[in-house]
Amino acid sequence: MKRNLIQILCLICLLLIGTLCLLMAEIQDASAQILDPDLVLYFDYEDFDGDTVLEKSGRGYDGAINGDVTQSNDGKFGKAAHFASGSFLDLDGPNVMAEDIPTEGMSILAWLNVEAVSDMAIFNARAGDNTWLVHPEARGGGNYRWLNRSPGGATIFDIRGGENKANEWIHYGGTFSRADGLAVLYINGEKVGEEAARVGTPIAGDWDQGARVGYNIDNNRPFTGLMDDLNIWKRGLSEQEVKDIMNNGLGTVLTAVEAQGKLATTWGKLKAN
Repeated sequence: MKRNLIQILCLICLLLIGTLCLLMAEIQDASAQILDPDLVLYFDYEDFDGDTVLEKSGRGYDGAINGDVTQSNDGKFGKAAHFASGSFLDLDGPNVMAEDIPTEGMSILAWLNVEAVSDMAIFNARAGDNTWLVHPEARGGGNYRWLNRSPGGATIFDIRGGENKANEWIHYGGTFSRADGLAVLYINGEKVGEEAARVGTPIAGDWDQGARVGYNIDNNRPFTGLMDDLNIWKRGLSEQEVKDIMNNGLGTVLTAVEAQGKLATTWGKLKAN
Protein backbone atom coordinates (compact mmCIF):
# COMPACT_ATOMS: atom_id res chain seq x y z
CA MET A 1 0.00 0.00 0.00
CA LYS A 2 2.76 2.42 1.01
CA ARG A 3 4.76 1.49 -2.08
CA ASN A 4 1.76 2.14 -4.33
CA LEU A 5 1.26 5.54 -2.72
CA ILE A 6 4.91 6.47 -3.37
CA GLN A 7 4.56 5.41 -6.99
CA ILE A 8 1.42 7.51 -7.38
CA LEU A 9 3.16 10.53 -5.84
CA CYS A 10 6.13 10.05 -8.18
CA LEU A 11 3.82 9.94 -11.18
CA ILE A 12 2.07 13.12 -10.02
CA CYS A 13 5.43 14.86 -9.63
CA LEU A 14 6.52 13.76 -13.09
CA LEU A 15 3.22 15.00 -14.54
CA LEU A 16 3.62 18.38 -12.85
CA ILE A 17 7.21 18.71 -14.04
CA GLY A 18 6.19 17.80 -17.59
CA THR A 19 3.34 20.30 -17.49
CA LEU A 20 5.66 23.04 -16.22
CA CYS A 21 8.23 22.28 -18.92
CA LEU A 22 5.55 22.43 -21.60
CA LEU A 23 4.26 25.73 -20.26
CA MET A 24 7.76 27.24 -20.20
CA ALA A 25 8.42 26.01 -23.73
CA GLU A 26 5.20 27.59 -24.94
CA ILE A 27 6.00 30.89 -23.23
CA GLN A 28 9.50 30.92 -24.72
CA ASP A 29 8.12 30.09 -28.14
CA ALA A 30 5.57 32.92 -27.83
CA SER A 31 8.26 35.38 -26.80
CA ALA A 32 10.27 34.52 -29.92
CA GLN A 33 7.39 35.35 -32.25
CA ILE A 34 6.90 38.65 -34.05
CA LEU A 35 4.67 40.71 -31.76
CA ASP A 36 2.69 42.46 -34.50
CA PRO A 37 2.96 42.07 -38.28
CA ASP A 38 3.31 45.84 -38.71
CA LEU A 39 5.73 46.49 -35.83
CA VAL A 40 9.21 46.94 -37.30
CA LEU A 41 11.32 48.07 -34.33
CA TYR A 42 10.69 48.25 -30.60
CA PHE A 43 13.21 49.43 -28.03
CA ASP A 44 11.92 49.52 -24.45
CA TYR A 45 15.52 49.86 -23.20
CA GLU A 46 14.95 47.32 -20.44
CA ASP A 47 17.68 44.97 -21.65
CA PHE A 48 21.28 45.89 -22.48
CA ASP A 49 23.71 43.10 -23.35
CA GLY A 50 27.25 44.43 -23.38
CA ASP A 51 27.51 46.77 -26.37
CA THR A 52 24.03 45.88 -27.61
CA VAL A 53 20.52 47.07 -26.80
CA LEU A 54 18.02 44.28 -27.34
CA GLU A 55 15.20 44.99 -29.78
CA LYS A 56 11.81 43.56 -28.77
CA SER A 57 9.61 43.38 -31.90
CA GLY A 58 10.64 39.77 -32.49
CA ARG A 59 12.47 40.66 -35.71
CA GLY A 60 15.88 40.71 -34.04
CA TYR A 61 17.18 44.11 -35.15
CA ASP A 62 19.23 44.74 -32.04
CA GLY A 63 21.02 48.06 -31.73
CA ALA A 64 24.82 48.13 -31.65
CA ILE A 65 25.97 50.87 -29.27
CA ASN A 66 28.34 53.43 -30.75
CA GLY A 67 29.70 55.92 -28.26
CA ASP A 68 28.07 56.39 -24.85
CA VAL A 69 24.55 54.98 -24.65
CA THR A 70 23.78 53.83 -21.12
CA GLN A 71 20.80 52.44 -19.26
CA SER A 72 18.98 54.77 -16.90
CA ASN A 73 16.54 53.95 -14.09
CA ASP A 74 14.65 57.18 -14.77
CA GLY A 75 12.54 55.96 -17.68
CA LYS A 76 8.95 56.82 -18.40
CA PHE A 77 8.15 53.11 -18.19
CA GLY A 78 10.81 51.34 -16.13
CA LYS A 79 14.24 51.96 -17.63
CA ALA A 80 15.34 54.25 -20.44
CA ALA A 81 18.41 54.87 -22.57
CA HIS A 82 20.61 57.90 -21.99
CA PHE A 83 22.34 59.11 -25.15
CA ALA A 84 25.45 61.23 -24.74
CA SER A 85 25.97 63.68 -27.61
CA GLY A 86 27.24 61.92 -30.73
CA SER A 87 26.23 58.45 -29.55
CA PHE A 88 23.76 56.19 -31.33
CA LEU A 89 22.41 52.71 -31.95
CA ASP A 90 23.46 51.23 -35.30
CA LEU A 91 20.70 49.05 -36.77
CA ASP A 92 22.75 47.68 -39.69
CA GLY A 93 20.37 49.21 -42.24
CA PRO A 94 21.61 47.35 -45.34
CA ASN A 95 20.68 44.03 -43.72
CA VAL A 96 17.14 44.99 -42.71
CA MET A 97 14.82 42.79 -44.77
CA ALA A 98 12.93 44.55 -47.54
CA GLU A 99 9.55 43.41 -46.24
CA ASP A 100 10.30 45.04 -42.87
CA ILE A 101 11.00 48.51 -44.30
CA PRO A 102 7.97 50.84 -44.21
CA THR A 103 6.92 52.02 -47.67
CA GLU A 104 3.10 52.18 -47.63
CA GLY A 105 2.94 53.92 -44.29
CA MET A 106 5.06 54.68 -41.25
CA SER A 107 4.62 55.57 -37.59
CA ILE A 108 7.30 56.49 -35.07
CA LEU A 109 6.49 56.88 -31.38
CA ALA A 110 8.82 57.58 -28.47
CA TRP A 111 9.09 59.25 -25.10
CA LEU A 112 11.81 61.93 -25.12
CA ASN A 113 13.52 63.90 -22.37
CA VAL A 114 16.10 66.07 -24.12
CA GLU A 115 18.83 68.02 -22.34
CA ALA A 116 18.59 71.09 -24.57
CA VAL A 117 16.44 72.65 -27.28
CA SER A 118 18.50 71.87 -30.38
CA ASP A 119 18.26 69.75 -33.53
CA MET A 120 18.08 66.12 -32.41
CA ALA A 121 17.31 63.02 -34.51
CA ILE A 122 15.16 60.34 -32.88
CA PHE A 123 15.67 57.90 -35.76
CA ASN A 124 17.26 58.27 -39.18
CA ALA A 125 17.61 56.13 -42.30
CA ARG A 126 19.11 56.81 -45.71
CA ALA A 127 18.44 54.93 -48.94
CA GLY A 128 21.01 53.74 -51.45
CA ASP A 129 20.07 56.57 -53.83
CA ASN A 130 21.01 59.13 -51.11
CA THR A 131 17.38 59.81 -50.12
CA TRP A 132 16.96 60.89 -46.51
CA LEU A 133 13.71 59.02 -46.20
CA VAL A 134 12.65 59.97 -42.67
CA HIS A 135 13.23 62.77 -40.17
CA PRO A 136 11.51 62.46 -36.77
CA GLU A 137 13.20 65.21 -34.77
CA ALA A 138 13.18 67.60 -31.87
CA ARG A 139 14.19 70.92 -33.42
CA GLY A 140 16.37 73.79 -32.25
CA GLY A 141 13.79 76.23 -33.61
CA GLY A 142 11.53 75.20 -30.75
CA ASN A 143 9.26 72.64 -32.38
CA TYR A 144 9.21 69.02 -33.63
CA ARG A 145 9.52 67.65 -37.15
CA TRP A 146 7.96 64.70 -39.00
CA LEU A 147 8.97 63.95 -42.60
CA ASN A 148 8.99 61.14 -45.18
CA ARG A 149 10.48 61.10 -48.69
CA SER A 150 9.98 58.98 -51.79
CA PRO A 151 12.68 57.28 -53.87
CA GLY A 152 14.71 59.98 -55.56
CA GLY A 153 14.16 62.45 -52.74
CA ALA A 154 10.66 63.83 -53.40
CA THR A 155 9.15 65.09 -50.13
CA ILE A 156 5.89 63.35 -49.25
CA PHE A 157 5.22 65.63 -46.27
CA ASP A 158 7.17 67.86 -43.89
CA ILE A 159 5.32 68.77 -40.69
CA ARG A 160 6.68 71.04 -37.98
CA GLY A 161 4.69 71.71 -34.85
CA GLY A 162 4.43 71.49 -31.09
CA GLU A 163 6.73 73.07 -28.50
CA ASN A 164 10.13 71.47 -27.96
CA LYS A 165 10.93 71.50 -24.24
CA ALA A 166 14.07 70.42 -22.41
CA ASN A 167 14.34 68.38 -19.20
CA GLU A 168 10.82 66.99 -19.19
CA TRP A 169 9.20 63.92 -20.69
CA ILE A 170 7.45 64.61 -24.00
CA HIS A 171 5.70 61.99 -26.12
CA TYR A 172 6.41 62.17 -29.86
CA GLY A 173 4.09 60.46 -32.35
CA GLY A 174 4.40 60.77 -36.12
CA THR A 175 2.05 58.78 -38.38
CA PHE A 176 1.59 58.45 -42.15
CA SER A 177 -0.70 56.33 -44.31
CA ARG A 178 -0.14 56.31 -48.06
CA ALA A 179 -3.61 54.85 -48.59
CA ASP A 180 -5.18 57.78 -46.72
CA GLY A 181 -2.70 60.26 -48.18
CA LEU A 182 -2.30 61.89 -44.77
CA ALA A 183 0.46 62.45 -42.23
CA VAL A 184 -0.13 63.58 -38.64
CA LEU A 185 2.18 64.72 -35.86
CA TYR A 186 1.06 64.20 -32.26
CA ILE A 187 2.83 65.67 -29.23
CA ASN A 188 1.68 64.35 -25.87
CA GLY A 189 -1.24 62.73 -27.66
CA GLU A 190 -2.50 66.00 -29.14
CA LYS A 191 -2.51 66.69 -32.88
CA VAL A 192 -0.11 69.58 -33.54
CA GLY A 193 0.08 69.28 -37.31
CA GLU A 194 -1.14 67.34 -40.32
CA GLU A 195 -0.46 67.41 -44.03
CA ALA A 196 -1.94 65.75 -47.08
CA ALA A 197 0.63 63.80 -49.10
CA ARG A 198 2.27 66.01 -51.71
CA VAL A 199 2.98 63.02 -53.95
CA GLY A 200 1.37 59.61 -54.22
CA THR A 201 4.58 57.60 -54.36
CA PRO A 202 5.70 55.22 -51.57
CA ILE A 203 8.40 55.93 -48.99
CA ALA A 204 11.92 55.07 -50.19
CA GLY A 205 12.21 51.32 -49.79
CA ASP A 206 15.73 50.57 -48.56
CA TRP A 207 18.06 51.60 -45.73
CA ASP A 208 21.22 50.73 -47.64
CA GLN A 209 23.23 53.71 -46.39
CA GLY A 210 22.31 52.95 -42.81
CA ALA A 211 19.71 53.26 -40.06
CA ARG A 212 20.35 54.70 -36.63
CA VAL A 213 18.64 55.66 -33.40
CA GLY A 214 19.84 58.96 -31.96
CA TYR A 215 22.10 60.37 -34.72
CA ASN A 216 21.81 61.14 -38.42
CA ILE A 217 23.74 58.98 -40.87
CA ASP A 218 26.01 61.94 -41.70
CA ASN A 219 26.83 62.43 -37.99
CA ASN A 220 24.57 65.44 -37.52
CA ARG A 221 21.68 66.25 -35.16
CA PRO A 222 22.82 64.17 -32.15
CA PHE A 223 20.14 63.16 -29.69
CA THR A 224 21.25 64.08 -26.16
CA GLY A 225 19.16 62.98 -23.19
CA LEU A 226 16.76 60.17 -22.31
CA MET A 227 14.65 58.10 -24.70
CA ASP A 228 12.09 55.45 -23.80
CA ASP A 229 9.59 53.13 -25.52
CA LEU A 230 10.66 53.77 -29.12
CA ASN A 231 8.44 51.89 -31.58
CA ILE A 232 8.41 52.06 -35.38
CA TRP A 233 5.60 50.70 -37.57
CA LYS A 234 5.05 50.12 -41.27
CA ARG A 235 1.54 51.57 -41.21
CA GLY A 236 -0.11 54.74 -40.01
CA LEU A 237 -1.42 54.28 -36.47
CA SER A 238 -4.74 55.81 -35.50
CA GLU A 239 -5.04 58.62 -32.97
CA GLN A 240 -6.46 56.19 -30.43
CA GLU A 241 -3.56 53.78 -30.92
CA VAL A 242 -1.07 56.61 -30.41
CA LYS A 243 -2.81 57.61 -27.17
CA ASP A 244 -3.05 54.03 -25.89
CA ILE A 245 0.66 53.44 -26.45
CA MET A 246 1.55 56.83 -24.98
CA ASN A 247 -0.49 56.29 -21.82
CA ASN A 248 0.24 52.63 -21.18
CA GLY A 249 3.50 51.83 -22.96
CA LEU A 250 3.70 49.54 -25.96
CA GLY A 251 4.72 46.57 -23.79
CA THR A 252 1.52 46.79 -21.77
CA VAL A 253 -0.66 47.22 -24.87
CA LEU A 254 0.90 44.22 -26.63
CA THR A 255 0.83 42.08 -23.49
CA ALA A 256 -2.91 42.61 -23.20
CA VAL A 257 -3.40 41.49 -26.80
CA GLU A 258 -1.04 38.52 -26.43
CA ALA A 259 -2.73 37.39 -23.22
CA GLN A 260 -6.08 37.07 -24.96
CA GLY A 261 -4.70 34.77 -27.64
CA LYS A 262 -1.50 32.93 -26.84
CA LEU A 263 -2.14 32.07 -23.20
CA ALA A 264 -5.47 30.54 -24.12
CA THR A 265 -3.71 28.49 -26.78
CA THR A 266 -1.01 27.42 -24.32
CA TRP A 267 -3.49 26.24 -21.70
CA GLY A 268 -5.47 24.45 -24.39
CA LYS A 269 -2.39 22.47 -25.37
CA LEU A 270 -1.64 21.68 -21.73
CA LYS A 271 -5.13 20.32 -21.19
CA ALA A 272 -4.88 18.25 -24.34
CA ASN A 273 -1.70 16.68 -23.04
